[in-house]
Amino acid sequence: MYKYFLTLLCTLSMLAPAHAERLKDLATIQGVRNNQLIGYGLVVGLNGSGDQTTQTPFTVQTFNNMLSEFGIRVPPGMGNIQLKNVAAVSIHADLPPFSRPGQTIDITVSSIGNAKSLRGGSLLMSPLKGIDGNVYAIAQGNLVVGGFDAGGADGSRITVNVPSTGRIPGGATVERSVPTAFNQGDYLILNLNRPDFTTAKNIVDKLNDMLGPGVAQAMDAGSIRVAAPLDPGQRVDYFSIIENLEVEAGKAVAKVIINSRTGTIVIGQDVRVQPAAVTHGSLMVAISEDYSVSQPEPFSGGETVVTPRSKVNAEQEQRPMFKFAPGTTLEEIVRAVNQVGASPSDLMAILEALKQAGALQADLIVI
Repeated sequence: MYKYFLTLLCTLSMLAPAHAERLKDLATIQGVRNNQLIGYGLVVGLNGSGDQTTQTPFTVQTFNNMLSEFGIRVPPGMGNIQLKNVAAVSIHADLPPFSRPGQTIDITVSSIGNAKSLRGGSLLMSPLKGIDGNVYAIAQGNLVVGGFDAGGADGSRITVNVPSTGRIPGGATVERSVPTAFNQGDYLILNLNRPDFTTAKNIVDKLNDMLGPGVAQAMDAGSIRVAAPLDPGQRVDYFSIIENLEVEAGKAVAKVIINSRTGTIVIGQDVRVQPAAVTHGSLMVAISEDYSVSQPEPFSGGETVVTPRSKVNAEQEQRPMFKFAPGTTLEEIVRAVNQVGASPSDLMAILEALKQAGALQADLIVI
């Protein structure tokens, strides 16, 4: 099964033609990005699966602070309050660029105490702050939990997925927008998702051929400066055309990725091997101990003696030698390995040996 999969991977990569990609899939505008938000709050309405407040005093403190906002004070002599239906949670979300007040975003809610499950809970109104400390959204709503936790009186328990984390689709309302650099200056910078000199050159050539010389200029392998109109409306139309241009991306660096835990090997299309000869085999040595008993003749007065017998056996597995000519391609490597029925571990050893010898013209990455 493994060798057929490797052969299919090789064939597909060899037959895949170079194709153009949209500029929006290759690059992003500098300064136009998501912003992370974080908050803290309480989830209520749990079915006895909340925090054990004797071990999470911050839950009680938060609950008392919330009650004080409504003019309710808990007498200090009431002792420990057990809030089995309440859980302290952290809230995080990504604020997309160009979000405006009144729009909603999805949020993720996670228990930070010892609550067993957030299933069936409701998040109370909680502010979400950015890295600058300002409030950018207000979160509230009913949680959607993908897992569950159930237990019996004898201590048996079953848990599916992670019930201590949930999501609220559209659970936060944006209260403040984040300014971007889209409408600032007379040019914008495109940052490539995968820095590559060939891709950067192709983008610059495409933009200059369509819009005129000097409109685009490559700053390095990962950034391109593009002139843009000052009027915001014209700038939107301008980039609507630019982002849909199809540009041929440069080929990725030749790589061989090996997952040593699962035995998965992925070989890139442009992997080449310099002249080399590799042999790979294994020597197995087995040592076994046996014992024989020597009995004396009856009435001879002799003693019984135990005599050890050691047996040593060595076996050398016969494996052919691989010989690679100059510029050997991925297809030829896979064909040679499949012909001898090599296992993933054998192929790993061969690739590592080629890399150590300097014959493998690719990056070898072991994960």
